[in-house]
Amino acid sequence: MNSISEIAFLAKRAAQNAGFDLCGVAPVADSPELAYFADWIAAGHAGEMKYLEARSETTSAEGNSLKRSSLAHTAPWARSIVVCAINYNTEQPYSTQVHDLRRGWISRYALSGGDYHDSVMRRLRLVEAALRAAASDQDIKPEDLITRCYVDTGPIVERVYAKYAGVGWIGKNTCIINQKKGSWLFLGVILTSLELQPDMPAPDRCGTCTRCITACPTDAFVGPYQLDANKCIAYLTIEKRGAAPEELRAGIGRQVFGCDICQDVCPWNRKAPATPEADFQARPELVNPALDWLAEMSEEEFRLIRSANRRCGGRSARGCGAMRWSPWAIAGMLSFSRWSRSWPATRMKWWLKTRAGHGMSYLKAPFNHLFSIGAFRYFSPESPSCSKPSGVHPT
Repeated sequence: MNSISEIAFLAKRAAQNAGFDLCGVAPVADSPELAYFADWIAAGHAGEMKYLEARSETTSAEGNSLKRSSLAHTAPWARSIVVCAINYNTEQPYSTQVHDLRRGWISRYALSGGDYHDSVMRRLRLVEAALRAAASDQDIKPEDLITRCYVDTGPIVERVYAKYAGVGWIGKNTCIINQKKGSWLFLGVILTSLELQPDMPAPDRCGTCTRCITACPTDAFVGPYQLDANKCIAYLTIEKRGAAPEELRAGIGRQVFGCDICQDVCPWNRKAPATPEADFQARPELVNPALDWLAEMSEEEFRLIRSANRRCGGRSARGCGAMRWSPWAIAGMLSFSRWSRSWPATRMKWWLKTRAGHGMSYLKAPFNHLFSIGAFRYFSPESPSCSKPSGVHPT
């Protein structure tokens, strides 16, 4: 085993010891997927996620280039990418297996209430340290070695490099899928100036299956491997500020935070193993949560969850803040479900006025769009008749 091969081997062993389920090395060469990224941005399929449109400061003959379309634009020193993946699946039902209209749904990755960025980065730093130690043992001076760690925070399309590192293939739902682990994977990457031997890309095993495409209730897939974020429920309930388009609101259904439908129906997730990692275990109250609990959550309860999950949705705090939902979202779901005698229209009017008006200001944006059509259809907090009904008390 030559020195470079030994460094890659030691890095992969360190990844396993750190708790990662998968690890591989990808080259930094541009790929067809990265070329398509620019077309995807140009088509407007990124919606309001302007950070994806960030361009490099250097000007080429073609003008400023998208940072994420090539590492040459942001890390010209990089020669290899170590890609690590960890399973976050838990022993909980899929959203497609529960149909109680009295309950909402929170995306699987957020069920722990914790910050996965911290959990993954902590492990990634151990791999980085092992990589640097192995390089030092091969007489590579620390000042001659550059490394950078990212967990959904760098100008890089992680899933593309995960494919070329052999971690998994990019499915028709645009998620990384591993034949043994499924698609419930958090990714972390280490850019390095070492030119390591790359692994073989993972072969595409989607075949003729189109379950993810046909299952999407908002028709977010333009075609196989092509997602229009403007119609994606995860985007609409996490990233988008303002009201969701009226024609998509019914499709959003009871999704409070994110969406897993295109992964829930994937055959490769039928036998996806559950993780033993304590960091990713679900908090029972966040699994298929009762709508009335969300609606009547006290400020103290909300802040406890918020403090535990400072970041979400693959971005830092600036992207979507914390796990939070709007009183308008809950009101809309309650009105659509029409399930509880304990929530008559008079109580709903009072709740909206007090919670959405001032008492629950900490629950506002970014989810003030979700199911707003339901809330506005049945009641308006600005209406003079929206007053506290008799016999109803604050909760």
